[in-house]
Amino acid sequence: MKKLFTFALLVAFFATSAFTANKNASIYEENDIVDVAVATDFLSTLVAAVQAGDLVDVLKGDGPFTVFAPTNDAFAALPAGTVENLLKPENKAQLVAVLTYHVVPGKVYSKDLKDGMKAKTAQGSEVTITLKDGKAMVNNATVSAADIEASNGVVHVIDTVILPPM
Repeated sequence: MKKLFTFALLVAFFATSAFTANKNASIYEENDIVDVAVATDFLSTLVAAVQAGDLVDVLKGDGPFTVFAPTNDAFAALPAGTVENLLKPENKAQLVAVLTYHVVPGKVYSKDLKDGMKAKTAQGSEVTITLKDGKAMVNNATVSAADIEASNGVVHVIDTVILPPM
């Protein structure tokens, strides 16, 4: 049953347009952002990174937060060894910087996005929103599923890990 639910969840995520509210949002309304990510197999690398960065309690907090959640494939597309290197204890500060660059304080829904919009991240730098050819982008990452409601915010699944300016 759990595998069927996970499969249904995957189908729902990828069938959702970057501009359409997720029709299955009510599934997650009682779960916080971390719970949503944990329940989503294709976000397991993000979950591991959040745990390694000691950010679980923060993302389980009151929020609200908007999280641009990179998929496992997005992490896998980074240069070889990048994820493993970021997960080392001695690189925790860099990992936290990367992860908090994916978080915007407040709830930002797809309907709120405007082409060229800038949003300040929890890391401190800004991301730029681009609307082009029916797709929403955050820096160079395309939003593949939008408006996944959580009790303490909203999640947008993205296809690329966005990196803060260094």
